[in-house]
Amino acid sequence: MLFGEMVAAALQSIRSNVFRGFLTMLGIIIGVGSVISMISIGAGAQRAIDEQIQSLGTDIVTVSQGSRYRLGTSELAETLTIDDAMAILADAESAVAVVPEQSIRTAVKNDGVNHFTSILGTTPNFAEFHDYKFLSGRMFTQAEMRSKGRVAIVGLDVPERFNKTVESILGEELYIQDIAFEVIGVLDKIGAIGRRSFDDQIWIPLYTSQYRVVGSDELDVIKVRIDQDTSLNLGMFDIERVMRREHQIPPGKNNDFTIADPAQYLNIRNAANNVFGYLLAGIAGVSLIVGGIGVMNIMLVTVSERTREIGIRKALGATPAHIMTQFLMEAVVLCLMGGLIGILVGAGVSEFISRTFQWNVLISPVAVAVAFGFSAAVGLFFGIWPARNAARMNPTEALRYE
Repeated sequence: MLFGEMVAAALQSIRSNVFRGFLTMLGIIIGVGSVISMISIGAGAQRAIDEQIQSLGTDIVTVSQGSRYRLGTSELAETLTIDDAMAILADAESAVAVVPEQSIRTAVKNDGVNHFTSILGTTPNFAEFHDYKFLSGRMFTQAEMRSKGRVAIVGLDVPERFNKTVESILGEELYIQDIAFEVIGVLDKIGAIGRRSFDDQIWIPLYTSQYRVVGSDELDVIKVRIDQDTSLNLGMFDIERVMRREHQIPPGKNNDFTIADPAQYLNIRNAANNVFGYLLAGIAGVSLIVGGIGVMNIMLVTVSERTREIGIRKALGATPAHIMTQFLMEAVVLCLMGGLIGILVGAGVSEFISRTFQWNVLISPVAVAVAFGFSAAVGLFFGIWPARNAARMNPTEALRYE
């Protein structure tokens, strides 16, 4: 029997009992659909993390406060100050730029609307440091920072929070802790890391933040850009040397600060996402195996129902190989049809999740090919036993079967 004839015979067998065929394929459909949707979500998360790493900058490290108390004592740990930032810029050979930051979350008011958000005190070079672009307006100046000017830069989402447009919010006054700040600039879209949106933040001059808003000269972080010709590890070691000197930490004592590459946190998160994705894909794989067992069960029933047909074919000259190939083909076609439907279901679920929850999804052609190939492998593996049973039938006994 030719290959085309085998496929046609397999389809005819499935059409003879469509409902049973669909129930048989259901396990394959669920398994393949689950694999496609889970891998798509994982691939989308991977792409989002890669984009976040690039947006953070692959040559930026962050110096942050260490433990508030030294181990085993009640002595307060040294805090970060603007002098630390200046020392890093002056003495760390690998540092080409620094941006000190101080932050606070508080309510901001405008025209009777309150919005709770993050206020970051920083220096005039922060937009250039991060390569942020302005949609409208400008950055505050060194003079405005020295004079503790009451000016503010807002993220792209902030105007909407106050029912304003990008153009109309310029010149508006935002009240931060009852102090009026004039909006002088709106940044272009930056993005988010996890639930933290950089587009829903407000930036003010560092000295204004220290003396008018927070009331402390303590910094939260110091961001340092490392020379591109220097490795991050060497740059971090260079910064640690300067910080230990500034904080007068003797040899053998622990640092009272932390130096980290922000991408490290995203890489850890990426690894966790991968593990979770593999777990979900494994669960989906179990669904495929269960579906394969269902296929084997139905094929055994089919072989039993078609015993007399098998006897007639053998009597007409069909070899055991022909009979085995025919039933294997039926199992494979059944699983491939389930796989095709499952791919469509998985793509639909991925699109639904993307639109409903605003998640990043990426349907990988490799994942589609693997899922389709795996469904064919399931058909082959679980179709062998029923096909062998059919091939081994005694034609005389098969013809007598009622």
